[in-house]
Amino acid sequence: MKRRQILAAAGVGLAATALAGCNKEAETAAPSEGSASEGSASTEKFNWKMVTSWPKNFPGVGVGAENFAKLVNEMSSGRLTVKVYAAGELVPALEVFDAVSRGTAEMGHGAPYYWKGKVPAAQFFCALPFGPNAQEMNAWLHYGGGMKLWEEVYKPYGVLPMACGATGVQTAGWFNKEINSVQDFEGLKMRTPGLGGEVLTKMGGTVVNMPAGEIFTALQTGAIDATEWIGPYNDLALGLHKASKYYYTPGWQEPNVTFELDVNLKAWETLPDDLKAIVRAAARAVNGDMLDDYNAKNMEALEQLREQGVEVRRLPDDVLARLKEVAAEVVDASAAADPVAAKVWEQQSAYLKRLYEYAELNEKDIYNIRG
Repeated sequence: MKRRQILAAAGVGLAATALAGCNKEAETAAPSEGSASEGSASTEKFNWKMVTSWPKNFPGVGVGAENFAKLVNEMSSGRLTVKVYAAGELVPALEVFDAVSRGTAEMGHGAPYYWKGKVPAAQFFCALPFGPNAQEMNAWLHYGGGMKLWEEVYKPYGVLPMACGATGVQTAGWFNKEINSVQDFEGLKMRTPGLGGEVLTKMGGTVVNMPAGEIFTALQTGAIDATEWIGPYNDLALGLHKASKYYYTPGWQEPNVTFELDVNLKAWETLPDDLKAIVRAAARAVNGDMLDDYNAKNMEALEQLREQGVEVRRLPDDVLARLKEVAAEVVDASAAADPVAAKVWEQQSAYLKRLYEYAELNEKDIYNIRG
């Protein structure tokens, strides 16, 4: 049976099989639009570059980008090869979107809120303070109209987005001062992106944006007072526990971060349909596999951090309550400031409200009873 016919029949299941062959357990899902059409598959070969926002082979996000490239290479039998470039190898970490938009690279892997200065609505596809977890965000994206909106938002920039990874609930971050009250945020210099950073600003702090490779030194030297990165898995890899005193939870600012695969639209249109289907299937498989990886490795890393004497603290209830109030104001104001973001937020918030009602009725009780 021809490969294109296999894809049409099996969809994302093929990606799951290939990922399992790489000693990964992939999350399978229904096939996306763009599966192979009838007719002979092209034998033309494509060699593409993918720039990323991550250090080389960095746990979680960096490995996820590499897994995507391996899947595409193997599933296409070498007809589409993807070479991965770490942050700074071809373009800086925070310029991935621009590089794909310009055609410097055919693909990119990063976090949507990194380009909020260029595309204000992008951050609504990434992380919302006190917002959806990974499962809820995926439901909205893939079955609630989110992906259609995301594609509309990026189309003027010549970029096609796909969800390609998720962290799950993050931590509140590392601090070199105790947080006992709302006033402790005043004058705080912190590395935190997206809408969470805007909340910090409104709380009297100062946001300092920087890529992963610069965080440890900035925290150690006092250039910043605090940082959030992702969670124990990645924080341990960066050695943040060696540069900070206090580790706070919960990750109010990022109950999940959805990572994106960006594809240059002109390059995308050169691919035959079966290769397009392979790209979509690989992105969907990595989207689920990365979340599994974070859930497993965060647990292990937290145990290691505690063994090394790290004290994990919970933010006080009154601080979380105030952060939630400010977050609601910031999200509404950010949406109102941009007509495209307003359209996204109107649709997204309505769908999330329905998801939250189900979680309140069912899942929340299970967590509370389980203890």
